[in-house]
This record gives sequence, structure tokens and C-alpha cells, in this order.
Amino acid sequence: MAGTNGKQKTARSMMLSLGVTLLAGGVMYLFIPHEDGEPDLRPVDYRVELLTARRAAPYPVAAPEGLPGGWKATSVRYQGVENDTWHLGFHTPDGQYVQIKQSTEKPSRFIDETTDGAHATKATEEIDGRTWTRYTGGRYDALVLPAGGAADAKEAAGAGARGATTVVAGTGSFAPLKQMAAALELG
Repeated sequence: MAGTNGKQKTARSMMLSLGVTLLAGGVMYLFIPHEDGEPDLRPVDYRVELLTARRAAPYPVAAPEGLPGGWKATSVRYQGVENDTWHLGFHTPDGQYVQIKQSTEKPSRFIDETTDGAHATKATEEIDGRTWTRYTGGRYDALVLPAGGAADAKEAAGAGARGATTVVAGTGSFAPLKQMAAALELG
């Protein structure tokens, strides 16, 4: 009978330990603050990076001018070593994400990587004299302006010998993508 009493004490001790652990976890849960809403995204000032990219890139670097209130720049980078790639990301007023990317990389690879697998459709958008192709089916839908898709000969000459593919991609509908593409200024 001595063995049974020892097993009962061990089981009781385990249950008490489990109860104390659950109680401690519940108390910690109550006192640790929780955020139920969207995280507060801090805007980035991309002016310095934009000026640097415009001096370094062998193509006219695109950035928006005159976006309405509520658009918040959240990420920016220029990688001259890696195919002269420019990236500028935004959080839209309705909580979606839109990015502008440009690169001299092989267009098919660049578009696939930027959109996470979207494919060209037969639909195009005529925005400010430029013909953008719609891409769908990947993580992001996108509007793509191929290298040499400049609005006029002067702009094309400014692109130099190496043009860049421009992609406006995002998580929302095509409306914010078109809004971003319309706001782009090539400098």
C-alpha cells in the first residue's frame, strides 16, 4: 500500500504545479498590454534616399508627387550593386500596401520577384501617356511599365542606354495602383 500513496502524492503535486502555472500565466496575460488594432507604422522620410538614387541610377528614378493625405511612406532603399534596384513602399489610407520598384534586372525575373508570381493579363491602363500592363495572380497585383515605356522621346533619352522596368504593386485593388502610377514623377 505504500506505493499507491506515493503515486497519489506525485499526481497531486503535478496537478498543483499545473494549477499554479496556469494561474501565473493568467495573471501575466491580464497585466501585459495587448494591441488589438493594426500596428502603428512610422512614416519614413525618403527624400535623401530619392536624391541619392536619382544621382546614382542609370535611369530616371520614379517617386510620387501630390498623393492625397493618408498615404504613408514606410520603406525605402536603393541597391546600386544589385541591378540598380529602387524600392519605395507605402501604406494606403484604406490599410493596403503599395510599392514602387524599378530595376535594370531581366524584366521577367524582376516582375516575378516583385509580384511574387503574378502574370501579365491582356488588360492595359493608359496613365499620363504611358501604357501600363496589368499583372494578377501573385501575392501582389501590379501595373508594369517596361523599360523604354517613357511618355515621350525626351524622357526616353534621359533614361540613358540602360532603361529600367517600373512596377507598381500592391495588396489592394487596382484603384490605388492606378492612383500611385498617375502620381509618379520620373527624375
